[in-house]
Amino acid sequence: MKRVLITGATSGIGRGLAEHYAQQCFVYACGRNDKALEDLARKDNTIALKLDVTEPASIASACQHIETLDILILNAGNCEYIDDAKHFDGALFKRVIEANLLSLGYCLETLLPKVKASGQLVIVSSSAAFLPLPRAQAYGASKAGASYLAQSLAVDLQDIDVSVVHPGFVKTPLTAKNDFPMPMAVSVEQATKAITKGIAKRRKDIHFPKRFTLILKLLQLLPVNVWLFLSKGIKR
Repeated sequence: MKRVLITGATSGIGRGLAEHYAQQCFVYACGRNDKALEDLARKDNTIALKLDVTEPASIASACQHIETLDILILNAGNCEYIDDAKHFDGALFKRVIEANLLSLGYCLETLLPKVKASGQLVIVSSSAAFLPLPRAQAYGASKAGASYLAQSLAVDLQDIDVSVVHPGFVKTPLTAKNDFPMPMAVSVEQATKAITKGIAKRRKDIHFPKRFTLILKLLQLLPVNVWLFLSKGIKR
């Protein structure tokens, strides 16, 4: 059986991926929520590991007995918005960057050496990385960094396939807190299907739903001044 490790496995996309892969693989489901970890531990082919991706020592301790991995999925993250850019919230910015970007470095340090040759590394970013969006100075910057990190690793890792995931809006407990419309939002089940299909095909860029992400990719080609003009309509 293949061995798959998933961070952020206690809810949302991570939980969907953990439950999917446990049907055919051996899964290390990582997270911080004790109750969710207890639930996951009761499932077949699953070992639940409590760890904090923002603490290198926690990652190293929780994963010290893992010898090899076939697929490493770095999915854990957080989302907070800068409501007043002029009065920038540096503490919020630090929290988001650490949860979404620095944590990737901490995880890679411990876990990437465990991924065997011909294995796969999957980093979950966001379609927010495609364009500068209102209030997304922290979240967007962290996800743009995550995307660049994945793409750069794909250049240097000759024996490991690297995929970056760019989801649109997914209906999860995290996005339930959003106070704005989420066009073309998909369910966790739909997201899980899209991601696992992309991983199976070893796609470098896994983005969905296509009707949403392709629009963003086209808008990305616009001159900066045109997008800045259009984005003012989003803020209203």
